[in-house]
Amino acid sequence: MSPRFFNQKAMVVGAGAMGGGIAQVLVESGWEVLLYDTQDASLENGIARVRGVWDKLVEKGKISDAQRSAFNKQLSAAYVLREATDVSLVIEAIYENLDAKRSVFTTLDDVVREDCILATNTSSLSVSSIAAGVKRAERVVGLHFFNPAPLMPLVEIIPGIATAPEVVEACVAAVAAWGKVGVVAKDTPGFLVNRIARPFYGEALHLFEEQMADMATIDWALTELGGFRMGPFALMDLIGHDVNYVVTETVWKQFYYDPRFRPSLSQKRLLDAGWLG
Repeated sequence: MSPRFFNQKAMVVGAGAMGGGIAQVLVESGWEVLLYDTQDASLENGIARVRGVWDKLVEKGKISDAQRSAFNKQLSAAYVLREATDVSLVIEAIYENLDAKRSVFTTLDDVVREDCILATNTSSLSVSSIAAGVKRAERVVGLHFFNPAPLMPLVEIIPGIATAPEVVEACVAAVAAWGKVGVVAKDTPGFLVNRIARPFYGEALHLFEEQMADMATIDWALTELGGFRMGPFALMDLIGHDVNYVVTETVWKQFYYDPRFRPSLSQKRLLDAGWLG
């Protein structure tokens, strides 16, 4: 497999906030992007949301009308995965569920070219496990962006056990070309950032559950005294408990229920109630 992409065409699977943000990053770097979602309404909302960002950037004088027109042409809706026949990169950005991600990749495996790189934006699941059903697992890699993708500079690049070195090289070069900071991480639970972040959330939740302080006070202490830009509870609200709790639970299970990563019952109750942040 060549260490370079054979064209600058990509498909992003999943038109939510993360998928739309990734599509925006690629388009603004000169790529043509197909945005796909299983739900047509979600897909159309995702396209409209990204184009709405460009409208606001024109109003603020950040980009020109000509740039907006070019970006709008580079971003298209894909209503079936079969439209990915001529892309050199697919980035999957759906919800954190191993079976769902495997299903996407096994379907794409029979659609895309043999030299197309298949990337997952998983934040905690094993890249090697996701690649297990793919005929050419050497082309599967993790590309983990952070929300909001257009603003957050870091991208974790995670090779699975079978990922070819040239695939990693191609992704490192592409991430840099997109104006991001790429860090190659091992395929371990939570990779770098989400493993480090678990105690940040977990200890804050334990302090709250032990009635040491309320949420607002904990956030205040960590921002005003600790120097963090956001407190743990504000950050959990921004990320959403449906994402944050699932990542915590996944890391905990993958570390064989290590008590250091034990999820919080308080957060689980918020998730069960549908109070996502």
